[in-house]
Amino acid sequence: MATRKTKSPTPNPDLAAAADNLSEAAQHVRAAVTRKFDEIGAAAAGELDKAKKAASSKGDDVKRKLDNLIAKAEKRLKKASDDARKTLHKVAASAEKQIDKTKKAARSKLAELQAATKPAKTAVAQKVAPVKAAVKKAAKPVAKKATAKKAVAKKAAAPAKKAAAKKAAPRKAAAKK
Repeated sequence: MATRKTKSPTPNPDLAAAADNLSEAAQHVRAAVTRKFDEIGAAAAGELDKAKKAASSKGDDVKRKLDNLIAKAEKRLKKASDDARKTLHKVAASAEKQIDKTKKAARSKLAELQAATKPAKTAVAQKVAPVKAAVKKAAKPVAKKATAKKAVAKKAAAPAKKAAAKKAAPRKAAAKK
């Protein structure tokens, strides 16, 4: 179906010109607002970049300061450990020297004591020698008597052992049955 085109009433030329002007003005306003938004965005991005750079540089400064403090602390720690090690070696060497001195003094004191006791030992040995010889002489007859008594005791015990063995033999035989 065919549509019919309606004709608008005769346009007012002033009105048409005003509409065109309004259209152009709207386009200009739109372009101006868009430019302002772009400028504001660029300014905000610039300020944001400045803030990032400032924060980054402050962070870098803080990091540098922290690294410097850590380096100083490590140097102090290394120096302290080196000093402690040196002191420890000095103390150990001093203690070893003291121990060596004490050992030498003890050895010399022991040698003196041994030298002092040597004459006393020989003197005691000389005084004890005659007494020892007398005891030996006196012990010889006693030892002979003791061995003789043992031999007599063995001879006397032999018949008793035989009798005891005879009595034990029948008991063992009875126990086996």
